[in-house]
Amino acid sequence: MLSKVAERVYWTARYIERVENTARLVAVYTNLLLDLPKGVNLGWYNLVRLSCLEDSFMERYKVQDERNVVKFLLADESNPVSVVTSLNMVRENVRTTRDVVPADTWEMINELSIFVSENSAKALNRGQRHDCLEGIIRGCQRINGLLYGTMTHDEAWDFLRLGRNLERADMTTRLLDAGCVAIVQTEANEAAVNARQIIWGNVLRSLGGEQSYRRKLRAAVQGADVAQYLLEDPQFPRTIAHCLNAIADSAAKLPRCEPVSKYIKALQGRIFKGVDYSDLGESTREYLNQLQVELGQLHAVFAKQWFN
Repeated sequence: MLSKVAERVYWTARYIERVENTARLVAVYTNLLLDLPKGVNLGWYNLVRLSCLEDSFMERYKVQDERNVVKFLLADESNPVSVVTSLNMVRENVRTTRDVVPADTWEMINELSIFVSENSAKALNRGQRHDCLEGIIRGCQRINGLLYGTMTHDEAWDFLRLGRNLERADMTTRLLDAGCVAIVQTEANEAAVNARQIIWGNVLRSLGGEQSYRRKLRAAVQGADVAQYLLEDPQFPRTIAHCLNAIADSAAKLPRCEPVSKYIKALQGRIFKGVDYSDLGESTREYLNQLQVELGQLHAVFAKQWFN
């Protein structure tokens, strides 16, 4: 297949995954506001920092409050990774690759775009935000279900799978980072009783992983266990280890894969070394930031090998 087609299919998957996980990221903080005591204040601007978009945000907004951050992440077309912008990129990529993806994908993408257009303003209101975020997440899951169930598992599928799992791994690190930030913010607050369990429980639920976590560990939610589970468990689909295994599997099926497979194997061998699960503060945040850099370099390896 043409390298340009491969790249567009790859980015289609990345943008769909980005839309879903941006909604999950906003949902984490929204749910924490409901679960933590009223005296505990979470800084919504942290979500902008997690996305490394401080300059872009400050160009448009003067106040770093909840309303502006939610609008920036969901509905601001000037934000290159907002839900609206990402959906526009999905539409363009699907429009130009309609011969290799299922025909119904185009219709579903447009339905989700219309839903976001009609409901994103409601998300600014905390009372109506849940329905909007759930609608976005379910819309993305419908599209992924269609692709998984009806798309031929050929080279286009493997490029789609590469993009999905790389973006998923990156966004899992950001959701973990959001948990670490909340821990640091609430640590000195006497009102935040049992804050750690509340925070890590919400991180697990935002990834749909609470049930699988409890089945695997058969224990209460604890920060160190949650972090290790979301990084190293090979079976849950949203962990870093599972995503890297899926990436390695798809890469091995593509032509001229030897340099990529070699790089992935080396990455898997070093990526979990030196993680301190006993301290989920700044040291863990530094590790997660470095992990995001590693994943960015993995994308560069893909681009050099397969994309023109």
